Amino acid sequence: MRYALYFSPPKDDPLTGAASLWLGRDAFTGETYPAPDHEQLGAAEQFELTADPRRYGFHATIKAPFSLAASVTEKDLLAVAEDFAARTHAFEIPELVLGQLGRFFALVPGSLHQPLQDFAAKVVRSFEPFRAALSEADMVRRNPEKLSDSQRAHLQRWGYPYVMEDFGFHMTLSGQVPETRAAVMKAILTERFADFTGRPLSISGLAVFIEETRGAPFKVHSWLPLAGAKS
Repeated sequence: MRYALYFSPPKDDPLTGAASLWLGRDAFTGETYPAPDHEQLGAAEQFELTADPRRYGFHATIKAPFSLAASVTEKDLLAVAEDFAARTHAFEIPELVLGQLGRFFALVPGSLHQPLQDFAAKVVRSFEPFRAALSEADMVRRNPEKLSDSQRAHLQRWGYPYVMEDFGFHMTLSGQVPETRAAVMKAILTERFADFTGRPLSISGLAVFIEETRGAPFKVHSWLPLAGAKS
């Protein structure tokens, strides 16, 4: 069993629905959907290109998946998560845009937003006591030789390289897209998510996701509203 602290919009949020339909699975309900068949992107290809984010569910990683330390229980984790959410105020990212990060696409902030960076760092620090140390195999899986010095240091200290000053909020919409298909993918995603880009995104909750066995689909265990979040 692994746990993760992710941002996700609420279960019934229109963005959650749109992203779940696109990815082919709803992490809240476990419901699956057939891939949409576009004129320029067949259902089989679309299903393949969304396989990786489909397993993880629509989210932005705040504290990456971890096994529980031997000294704590799931009940302990949830109690602290509930308290953390109750004491942490909801806020907005001023603008959400479609971004291309290397060869994959994601919804990202239009510019660096310090309250978001601070929120993510606070989550990483607050829940570190619950994380079991990474195994050697997990360390190797991160390809530390390809990381920057700061990312390697974060991997050692926090179990994940992309935290603190290396954190970049992103809600993944594809796996690795071949260069020859990137323009098509960008056009489709621009159209499908037009209702959500160019406008603010409310960071209104913190979600506890679980992976019951290694390689299983991640699903939402609990979605916890932040203080002052609009219902």
